[in-house]
Amino acid sequence: MLEKFITYLKVEKRYSSHTIVAYSKDVQQFFEFAQLISVNDVKEVHSKLVRAWMVDLIENGVENKSVNRKLSSLRSFFKWLKKENHIETSPMIKVNGPKNIKRLPSFAKESELITEKLDLAFSNDFNGIRDRLMFEFFYQTGIRLSELVQLKMTDVQNNQIKVLGKRNKERIIPISNFLYEQINDYKALLKNLTINSTNFFVLNNGNKVYPKFVYRKINYYLSGVTNLDKCSPHVLRHTFATHMLNNGAGLETLKDLLGHANLSATQIYTHNSFSKLTSIYSQAHPRGHKDD
Repeated sequence: MLEKFITYLKVEKRYSSHTIVAYSKDVQQFFEFAQLISVNDVKEVHSKLVRAWMVDLIENGVENKSVNRKLSSLRSFFKWLKKENHIETSPMIKVNGPKNIKRLPSFAKESELITEKLDLAFSNDFNGIRDRLMFEFFYQTGIRLSELVQLKMTDVQNNQIKVLGKRNKERIIPISNFLYEQINDYKALLKNLTINSTNFFVLNNGNKVYPKFVYRKINYYLSGVTNLDKCSPHVLRHTFATHMLNNGAGLETLKDLLGHANLSATQIYTHNSFSKLTSIYSQAHPRGHKDD
């Protein structure tokens, strides 16, 4: 039963492998909690049992955001069961998840990323040039870690990159002349080292970079220039979004660049930008100066 659901997610919904693994684990976890074995067992599931699982997760320290994600996986599963006529109604109809605690995205300051200290952190060999380019890709385009790892050579050309985002949604992101020059230097170096690969970011042996490798690299360089608690590729994505808004980008434009499905996901960055607007207001408006 679970195997058929996973096939449905792959073939019909065309979810990413990461999403499919998460859905599978979430549903399997509920199966184990409810001690479900067959389709007949699933038919007996009611909303009280789902709520009991939700309470158990929270009591075991699972954050509200993660609980809601698990409930979302379960909703998809029961929706599929109803579609396949295994059940008449979904028990999830009467289940409401806990309220998410909204945390503002962490981001680095512009002064921290435009500094000689960061420039000197990268070596002039292949590793250093590739690492610097990965860093700049995150900061200048706002792409996700999974999107960077999957980039192909044919995706990067003509002052733009083609990105395959969540749910296989494709988007085009323009790149600066500065980044374009770095890309050409990197390609030239690959050619000199006779590294021939269809993947854009590669290791010394020509194999594609992998998520943990990229994460470690970004964590190392970013932690060297900022005191943020977390230094990850996603922080650079947040930084890209915040700096874009601070410098005049519109929400709709930012939504398209980030690959968000709806504007509500993008609006969280306006909280970080409000402090910037307050600072500009106090400096620009005649009544904004406290000392006047």
